[in-house]
Amino acid sequence: MKKFGLSATAVGLVMGATASFAQGLDEITVAYFLEWPMPFEYAKQMGIYEEELGVTINWRAFDTGTAMSAAMASGDVHISVSQGVPPFVVAASAGQDIQVVDVAVSYSDNDNCVVHESLEIDASNVAELEGRRVGVPIGTAAHYGFLRQMEHFGVDVSSLEIVDMAPADSAAALAQGSLDMACGWGGALRRMLEHGNVLLTGAEKQELGIYVFDVTSVPASFAEEEPELLAAFLSVTADMNAMWNSGEHTDEMLPVIARDAGMDEDATAATMAGFEFPSVEDQLSAAWLGGGTQTFLLEVANFFVETGNIDSARESYEGAVNTGPLQMVHDGM
Repeated sequence: MKKFGLSATAVGLVMGATASFAQGLDEITVAYFLEWPMPFEYAKQMGIYEEELGVTINWRAFDTGTAMSAAMASGDVHISVSQGVPPFVVAASAGQDIQVVDVAVSYSDNDNCVVHESLEIDASNVAELEGRRVGVPIGTAAHYGFLRQMEHFGVDVSSLEIVDMAPADSAAALAQGSLDMACGWGGALRRMLEHGNVLLTGAEKQELGIYVFDVTSVPASFAEEEPELLAAFLSVTADMNAMWNSGEHTDEMLPVIARDAGMDEDATAATMAGFEFPSVEDQLSAAWLGGGTQTFLLEVANFFVETGNIDSARESYEGAVNTGPLQMVHDGM
């Protein structure tokens, strides 16, 4: 079994990637979210990625996955860590040539919509939301979850005043009372919950088929041109996930992750308690990148078409998932 350091094979891949990468790019840009604590941030803070990949890494924080897509389209970002499935689907359906290369995190309880406590609205009287003002980050996982929940409760979305807002902004607006409901994730969701309640729990959403997970995505051209470098990046990420999942390194990793995420340790621990970080083997299984993810991408796209949020979906999203680099990590174990 692979230990927490890179295997000999993976190190060889990194050395090869560094040699070839130096002929072109000598640095890459990686997108991530603040207030979204994940094990990879330990390696980010400790300089492990740069040490293993042999290139300079520019880390850029984003507010939404849609902004990540735009940055990848412009060539400003090479790798997006923890991009939500819906923004990925929106971009891929519009013709952007991007690919899923791993499953970053699964988190049904860490992405949701919160109704202001003053309204006293819950699952029993959701119809009272009609006419209300809702802050939603359009094109994100939170947006997809919001639409699915409204469909489940029979609420006509056109009857709502929907405002496109980043989660941090909508959390502040909800606290001020200028929004009736707000949707978001991570630290922003925790702040929203100080002023209201959810309509469905994570478990209840999953029972309805509303799954919430993020992926690591890249421009297809980057995956094609730098597969070894990408595999080395994913290998370090997998090592950090394994360290965290073992439960033996929490005291060491938590303060570092919290600092990088811009959160205190208690909030970081509480947020990560609702996260699942699949192993490389699990990610390559039929449940995930071996077929399940491709099917879910199509389901999300078709739902967005049906609800008028995108014009059309691809016939298949098989080509939007590239398991090659992750398979290289697996084979090096």
